[in-house]
Amino acid sequence: MKKVVITKLDNKGRGICFVNNKITFVPKTLPLDEVEIELFKESKKYNEAVVTKFVSVSDKRVEPVCPYYNLCDGCHLMHMSYEDTLNFKKEKVKSLLYKYAHLDKEVEISFASSLNYRNKITLKIVNKKIGYYKGKSHDLVEIKECLLAKSVINEVISYLDLLNISNGEVVVRTNKDKEILLSIKTKDDVKDKEIVNEFKNIRGIVLNDKTIYGNNNLLMSINETKYQVSYNSFFQVNNEVVELIISYLEELIPNISKALDLYCGVGTIGLALSHKIKELYGVEVVKNAIYNAKENAFLNNVNNAKYICGRVEDVLDKLPKYFDLIIIDPPRSGLDKKTREFLLREEAKYLIYISCEPISLARDLNILKEKYDPLNIKAFDMFPYTEHVECVCVMRLR
Repeated sequence: MKKVVITKLDNKGRGICFVNNKITFVPKTLPLDEVEIELFKESKKYNEAVVTKFVSVSDKRVEPVCPYYNLCDGCHLMHMSYEDTLNFKKEKVKSLLYKYAHLDKEVEISFASSLNYRNKITLKIVNKKIGYYKGKSHDLVEIKECLLAKSVINEVISYLDLLNISNGEVVVRTNKDKEILLSIKTKDDVKDKEIVNEFKNIRGIVLNDKTIYGNNNLLMSINETKYQVSYNSFFQVNNEVVELIISYLEELIPNISKALDLYCGVGTIGLALSHKIKELYGVEVVKNAIYNAKENAFLNNVNNAKYICGRVEDVLDKLPKYFDLIIIDPPRSGLDKKTREFLLREEAKYLIYISCEPISLARDLNILKEKYDPLNIKAFDMFPYTEHVECVCVMRLR
């Protein structure tokens, strides 16, 4: 055991101290916490440790409201006040932009609800017990509710045992109408009739990619735009913050002749801005998402949208030329080299870069700023009480 004082936080929200002059990361601690720790990972450059005892604590520490906080890593910043988590995320984005893109910019952050915001959760079932895996393990934390999830999702958790699943995974999704869509992966003989009879909000059940009850999609809405979202299509988990992002972009983006929406999912951003766009193209690799995007264009009376299914890097050479606006919402790893080169070569008047990983955003900006000036970079708290933060950067061709 080592007694140490935490000096600051890293970008993941972990406390930092030094053991034998080597940087050591300690989760769920704050600067000025004095703690006894136990190392569980030692490498040449750093250590990782857990707290075995709090000797004294920072006056910034608060009591987590989640009863599973000490077991589950899902809301690992809940020992901070919500205001402090927002400040942490602002400073995190600012420092990463400076470190990786050499941009010295103040960062604002917008937020909505801090709890009960998730419209989707993924639950594990092990020996008929329902919960989450602990971080970096397959050890189950059995739960009765998740404070990050929408209330109706928490209501349905107590009914999931009616499905007769001993081992497997259940993805629970909901919408503003409180309808529930269940997507199940298991080898067990699933029973659906009892839960459908007992819990009236269930719209559909999908078992191993096959619909066994109702529908395999939900109707979601963001501001005035409606979206059919299939059980395996990507859709942001925090509707309220997506609404803030759309409103923010509507204020910044002028009317556009031709736009390209890369990694478009079910068409979320492009369709929400379609009233400012004469001609819209979308690219997405998930077939169901492209099917949804086409449905959603029809659903919202958008007649100027064309969607292409394929990996972005494989489709770029087949696209039309001369876009005025390109929207990019890549995976956490950021843009591949071919896509970055395409963006520099295409020279659209505006780029909208939406990112859930500020390090990837900053690294890509460092290359894109060769031709583009970042006009606005704003953070959005899409994932309260976690280390994660959504960033939106609007760039204009220099």
